[in-house]
Amino acid sequence: MTGTAKKWISWLLKALILVLAFVFIYRRLTNSEGLKHFQELIGNIEQLPAILTLSFIIVLMVFNYVLEALKWKYLTQKWSPITFWQATESVFCGLTMAIFTPNRWGEFGGRVMFLPPRKRVHGVFAMAVGTFGQLVVTCVVGSASLLWFIYTYLPVNIWIFIGMLAIGAGFMLLMLIFYFNVRWVVFLLNRVPFLKRFYRFFKIMKRYHFRELLTIMGYCLSRFLTYSFQYCLIFHLLLPEVHMYQVLLLTFAFFFIQSVLPTIDVVDIGVRSATADKLFEHITNQHIAVMAAVALIWFTNIILPAVLGSVFVFKLKFFDNNI
Repeated sequence: MTGTAKKWISWLLKALILVLAFVFIYRRLTNSEGLKHFQELIGNIEQLPAILTLSFIIVLMVFNYVLEALKWKYLTQKWSPITFWQATESVFCGLTMAIFTPNRWGEFGGRVMFLPPRKRVHGVFAMAVGTFGQLVVTCVVGSASLLWFIYTYLPVNIWIFIGMLAIGAGFMLLMLIFYFNVRWVVFLLNRVPFLKRFYRFFKIMKRYHFRELLTIMGYCLSRFLTYSFQYCLIFHLLLPEVHMYQVLLLTFAFFFIQSVLPTIDVVDIGVRSATADKLFEHITNQHIAVMAAVALIWFTNIILPAVLGSVFVFKLKFFDNNI
C-alpha cells in the first residue's frame, strides 16, 4: 500500500470515529430526560452554591482523568515510556472511541494507537492490568456497600444474610488475591488451548510485581473516591436533607452494580438512572432529583471528556508512517 493510500485511509478512519462519536452523543443529549430534569431543578437553587458545586464537579472530572493519565504513564514505563502529555492525549482519545463501543472496548484502541506499532499489543495487556485494578476496587468496596444495603433495607433472614456475608467476603478476598498474583491469571489463561499462542503477550502482565501493583491500586482507589465525591456534591446540592454517608455507601453499591452490567456508554444513562433510582428510593422519594444527579455526572464524566478527546483523534496513527 502506498503512502498516499495509507494517509487517505487514516483520515477516513478518523472521520468515521468522529462521526460515530458525535452522532451517538447528539442523539443521547437530545433525548436525555435526566438533563432536562436537572435544568428544571437547578433553576430553583441559589445561583452561587450551584455554580460552585458544578465548577468543583468539573474540576474533579479533570483530576480524575489526570490520575488515569498518570496511571497509564506508570503502566507503560516498563516497555514504552511516554510523557504525561502523551498519556493525557491517549486517555481522552480513548474516551471518545469508548463512547460508541460496548463495554468501552474502544478505549483500548484509542490509547494503544498512541504507542509505537510494535508496542501496541503490550499496551493492551498493560491496560488490562489497570482496568482489572479499577474493577477490583469497585467490586471490593461495592460488595461491602451492597451487603450493608441488603442488611439495612431488605427483609432478609439472618442466616441467609450470614451466608451472603460469607460469600461476599470470599469474593472480595479472591479478587484481591488474583489482582496481587497476576501470574495466576496468566497461568489460567495459558490453560485455555486456543489462547496458548498468545502466551508471550500474557507474560507482559507478569512483569508487574507487588509494589507496582500496589501503586496502580493507589491510582485506582484515588479515582474511585474522586468520582464518588462528585455524587456526594451533586446530591448535597439537590437533596441537602439526605445524609451523606448514605449517599456515599449507596453510590459504592451503585458503581458495583453498574460494573457488571454490559452496555454502551452513550446509551447506558437510562440503565444508570433506573439502577440509581431503585437504590436511592430507600432514602428519598425525590426520583426526579436522583435521575437529574445521575444524568449530570454522566454528562460530566462521559460526554464532556469524549467531546474534549475528539481533538486528539486527529493524532491517531494507524500506520507506521502516516501523520
